[in-house]
This record gives sequence, structure tokens and C-alpha cells, in this order.
Amino acid sequence: MGGIVVSLMQTLVIPLLPRFPQLLGSSPGDTTWVITSTLLAGAVATPVIGRLGDMYGKRRMLLISLVMVVVGSVIAALSYSLVPLVVGRVVQGMAVGVIPLGISIMRDELPRERLAGATALMSASLGVGGALGLPAAAILVEQSDWHMLFWTSAGAGALALAAVLVWVPESPVRSGGRFDVPGALGLSVALICLLLGVSKASAWSGGAVTGLFVVSAAVLGLWGWWELRSPQPLVDLRTTARRQVLLTNIASVSFAFALFAQSLVLPQVLQLPVATGHGLGQSLLVTGLVLVPSGLVMMATAPVSARISNARGPRVTLILGALVVAFGYGAGVFMLTEIWQLVVVSAVIGAGIGLGYGAMPALIMGAVPTSETAAANSLNTLMRAIGTSVSSAVAGVVLTQVGAPFSFQLIMGLGAATALLAVVVAAFIPPARQVS
Repeated sequence: MGGIVVSLMQTLVIPLLPRFPQLLGSSPGDTTWVITSTLLAGAVATPVIGRLGDMYGKRRMLLISLVMVVVGSVIAALSYSLVPLVVGRVVQGMAVGVIPLGISIMRDELPRERLAGATALMSASLGVGGALGLPAAAILVEQSDWHMLFWTSAGAGALALAAVLVWVPESPVRSGGRFDVPGALGLSVALICLLLGVSKASAWSGGAVTGLFVVSAAVLGLWGWWELRSPQPLVDLRTTARRQVLLTNIASVSFAFALFAQSLVLPQVLQLPVATGHGLGQSLLVTGLVLVPSGLVMMATAPVSARISNARGPRVTLILGALVVAFGYGAGVFMLTEIWQLVVVSAVIGAGIGLGYGAMPALIMGAVPTSETAAANSLNTLMRAIGTSVSSAVAGVVLTQVGAPFSFQLIMGLGAATALLAVVVAAFIPPARQVS
């Protein structure tokens, strides 16, 4: 529930983006910070929260993250201008660590026979919440004031918080040690510069974007030097460099690129007027409902992912999931003219995402010690965030620079290509032992 709530709040504002300039009295360019701020906050907070969870208690950091959801949602719900809304979205973004923390608690608490299915569903919640966010937001926006989006998010976060307090035990597994403050600051600066450059590539001047990438690369190099010499690093790069962990994280970037591409294309096709010759002229509510099967299929395939991983290993599951995603996008190149076609394409992609996302935690946990579970899963979540950010930026450029419908077909083709890239990368992951 916590994972779905956190991923849900990331997509709730998407239907409102075209209306925010009028609602907030701001320019269209400035209102994109409603999305960008959450992305940057999540990128900074995820590895930090994961490391703190390993050190001081995963349940404690899970509760703090859910408090961030509630507080950020309340701030946003009380906002009538851009600045306080962005502040609320920043606080919300700091809760993205809920998913890797949840996976880590499961590893510590659940018996082996239940672990694979539970972690697969928890990992897939990142996609499930995203798929369900658009229809939920459409209903709320059409039936009530837009502030209800955030009051709803606050209420859902409060319920998840109460449920964790009652039912989730604190894990006894702790790594101890001192927190790596220089490492956290260095990684934060590098990630902010990288993701800001990616997200603003089409809006800012080339010099500014290039400067951000240069700063990111330089700071990342210094950060790596520090982490290798620190006795208690924020991220154990030696563990991260293990073939199984490294290749899983690289595959995660490609996989996440494919996940986000459909969410940018399908709503466009559905909502464009029929008169354009390549739109279906549907309402925001219908658009959201078309994407619902994708989220439901993700949930349904999570236990299937676990069974395949138990029988054949998580590497096989990841490869299979990426192949299914590639097939879905390949079909989407030619199936964009009827509503039922978009439902089928979205559902097939959702099935592949459910399989692949379910396998990633098993691959990570099979290669890292128990005391580093939260940090390692947080880094994998961060890799997925980078993949979705790059996907958003690339798709945005294609949609603005290439005419429809070829732009839609091109993005679907890119989704298929990146999914196939994930297949290639995953093929080199060494066979992993079962999660224990």
C-alpha cells in the first residue's frame, strides 16, 4: 500500500499540467517544476534514506518517509500559488524510498517461500501506482476541486502510516557505523545536476545544459574517489561493481525508459481530436481508464514473476519481462488507431514490466549482504528513476520536433529498442542463487 501511494502521488498531477499556468498564475515553463522538483527530491533522498535504514532501522525510516507523504500532500493541498506547491512536491518526493525500504524489511522478516512473491509485488507497485494515478486524478479533477488530489494523497499516506505502525515490525538487522555526510552531499549535487540537465534539455540553452552535465561528471568522479576511500561509505562501490549488481542496475535504466515511454504516447493519441487524423478524441477519464488494465496486469504478473524466478532464476525472469515489453512496444508501432488496440498494447507492456520489476530485487539481494539490502535496493530504485527521466526528456523532444503520427511510432520503436537492450544486458548477468 505504501509503495502504491508513493508512486501514485508522482503521477496525480499529470492531468493538471496544462491547467497549472492558469490555476497558479504562472508561466508554462515554471509550472513544470511541479514535476521536476519531485524528481530531484526523490533522486537525492532515495540513496540517503536507504543507507539510514540499514544503519538506524528500516521501519523507522519507512515511517519518516510516509510522514513526508502526508506533510508534503497537506502543504500542496493548501497551496494556491506555485512556490508553496513546489515546496509540497519536494517534501512528497523525499518519500520515494518507501519501496526499497519495504523490500528490505521483507527480506529481514518473511520466510523464504513467501519472499520472492512479496518483493516482486512491492517492486511492481512502482508501476502499478503510476498506471492507476491518471484515472484517479481524472475522476477527482472532473468531479471536484484540484486540491482534492492532494487531500486524497494525504489521507492515503496517513492510512499507510497507521498500518505500518500497527503491523510492520522493526527489523533487527542493522549495519551500524557513522553516516557518510560528504558522500551524501556529493551524490546529491551530482544527481541534481544530471537530472536537471536531462529534464530541462529541451527548455534551457545548450550551454547551461552542457555545464550541468560537466559539473555532474566532475562531482561524480570526486564522489567515487571519496567513496572508495571512506571506511563507511554511503554506497559500497565495490559491492555495486559486482557483475550481478552492476548489470542489473544498467538493465534497470533501460527497462525504466521503456516503462515511461507508453505513458507519454498513449494519452496523447487518446486525447488528440479526431480531426487531426491521428487522435481518438477521448476525454481525460477515458484516457485514464485505458491505462488501468496495465496496472492491474502488473499486479497479476508479480506472483508469476516470483514463480519463474524460483524455478529458473531471476535473470531468466528479467529477460522474459524485457522481451514481453519489447513485443508490446513493437505491436504499438502499428496498433495506435483504436481504443482496444491501446488497451492491448498497454496491458502487454504492463505484463512485461511486472515480470521484470519483480526480478530486479531478487537479483540485487542475491549479491549483497543483508546489512546492505536497503542501500542496494535504493540504488536500484534510483537507476529506474534515471531511466524514466531520460525517457521523459527524449520523448518530449521527439513529440515537439517530429510530427504526429510518426513521433508516436518513433517513441514506441525506441521503447522496443531499449527493452531489447535490457535483454542483451541481462543475458550477461551471472546466474544468481535464490533469495534467502
